[in-house]
Amino acid sequence: QRKGLPLKEMNEQQRKLALDFLKAGLSAAGYQKATSIISLEPVLKELEGPNRTWPRDNELYYVSIYGTPGARDRWAWSFEGHHLSLNFTVVKGELISNSPAFMGTNPAEVRQGERKGLRVLADEEDKGRALVTALDDKQKAVAIYDAKAPADILTVNNLKIDPLKPEGLAYAQLTKQQKELFTQLLDVYLNRMLDEVAAERRAKLKAAGLDKIHFAWAGGINRGDLHYYRLQGPTFLVEYDNTQNNGNHIHSVWRDFNGDFGADLLREHYKAAPHEAGKKGK
Repeated sequence: QRKGLPLKEMNEQQRKLALDFLKAGLSAAGYQKATSIISLEPVLKELEGPNRTWPRDNELYYVSIYGTPGARDRWAWSFEGHHLSLNFTVVKGELISNSPAFMGTNPAEVRQGERKGLRVLADEEDKGRALVTALDDKQKAVAIYDAKAPADILTVNNLKIDPLKPEGLAYAQLTKQQKELFTQLLDVYLNRMLDEVAAERRAKLKAAGLDKIHFAWAGGINRGDLHYYRLQGPTFLVEYDNTQNNGNHIHSVWRDFNGDFGADLLREHYKAAPHEAGKKGK
């Protein structure tokens, strides 16, 4: 059960506007990933066959709007469906929050049919593995905190999350080359966002302290092994796993400890710039 209006119940013009709406909240790379995830539904429908448990329909993606969109008010919206859940909060025309942001793919790699070879979230997997395999044995002993990967991302779909145990290797413990790989991995998630939002995020991460961000891995490090990793800093958490369907099913998410759904950011915004009381919001 999902809330909102599905693409399936929109006319052609409305569906176009809904996707334009989605495009307005993401970078070009983020929008490409989101629409590619949607396009995998027919592939999964074919793979699962007639006895599948869930409907696979690329029009079962839902738009929800909270409050009244406008340049002067605070409001929010979400776009979600199978393997896609994106949330945005806007105040006076400014996007102040774009988390939680969840993207997944099943299959992670299309292995048959016309789209064979497609890997929508290839960078999320490959750049994570590039970092862990670049570590020396001593560093791996710290970064790889469990030989077995968890069955899913640990925060699942919890409404509010707290920091996880700071397992793994801190940014400060990396060599110059490894720090470049770390930055490339972090950029995979930042580059899903609008350029100006990503730039603001980078500034906040640096202000909170890059050296305080930890990279933790669980599971095997070879291609095809079931695996999980996370990036966690003082303000945010990225989780990724590829453990289901014999390691061909990815989940990934960006969460903010003090900003998911704009909740705490709204309080900060109104403290800094008092507004009229009684306005409707999310």
